[in-house]
Amino acid sequence: MDKGYIQVYTGNGKGKTTAALGLSLRAVCAGKKVFFGQFVKGMDYSELKAGEYLPNFTLEQFGRDVFIFDKPSEKDIKVAKEGLEKVKKVLSSGDYDVVVLDEINIAVFYKLFTPEEVLELLDMKPEKTEVILTGRYADPKIVERANLVTEMKEIKHYYVEGVKARKGIEN
Repeated sequence: MDKGYIQVYTGNGKGKTTAALGLSLRAVCAGKKVFFGQFVKGMDYSELKAGEYLPNFTLEQFGRDVFIFDKPSEKDIKVAKEGLEKVKKVLSSGDYDVVVLDEINIAVFYKLFTPEEVLELLDMKPEKTEVILTGRYADPKIVERANLVTEMKEIKHYYVEGVKARKGIEN
């Protein structure tokens, strides 16, 4: 790639992380190196095993248990800020063709760090690196900076009928 762009996947519909994982799979299969950082998430998701199957794919979580129905604790904020520092090192290394910041929009929404800190991170992006930011409630400043923004809109979802997250589909 001669030029990497900034993509945002946001909205209240399912599929933001899934889309980022799909792009990551495509990139790895094209011989590219991917770093996938998950903010807020600390639970056991099936994609945590992806590095065992995909060369050049690294996934790290920068979260604990999901606090979405509560306030983030000081520990949640500390873990997120440590993740932000890790991603700065990843970006400045230039070692990765694609860097995914999964759920970073939610991290900003819950004030784990500011939109300005994310914009500073994006300023560090090497010219050839593609960066994907996912999560609901993308801050307008981040949307403005992005080259591509996709909004996932929920029309219908089986969770309203009580269907829990299923391994390999939602988890």
